[in-house]
Amino acid sequence: MKQETIFSRYAIFTTGGKQYQALEGKTVAIEKLEAKEGDSVEFDTLLIKKADGDVKIGQPHLSTSVKATIVKHMKGPKLVIFKFKRRKKSRVKRGHRQPMTIVRIDSF
Repeated sequence: MKQETIFSRYAIFTTGGKQYQALEGKTVAIEKLEAKEGDSVEFDTLLIKKADGDVKIGQPHLSTSVKATIVKHMKGPKLVIFKFKRRKKSRVKRGHRQPMTIVRIDSF
């Protein structure tokens, strides 16, 4: 009898210029989307899909899509940007928090 592994069914999609791995029922933090919480979104740029031992690789994209639901909008961890010029008494300290969206993968 074949044992199921955690990654027996997954997909890799792109949004916001980055690639993310989609597992059904899991949440993923992605670049901010302009949609309300509770809305369903669809990602059409599917690169790889693995299901039941069958791997499909898009050239460049697959015709299927990933369906997800927006859980919440939030900000990421704070990054500190510190610039200075030695021996000039010049220093600047700034912070940045990237806006992101948490989505729950429904199906692909």
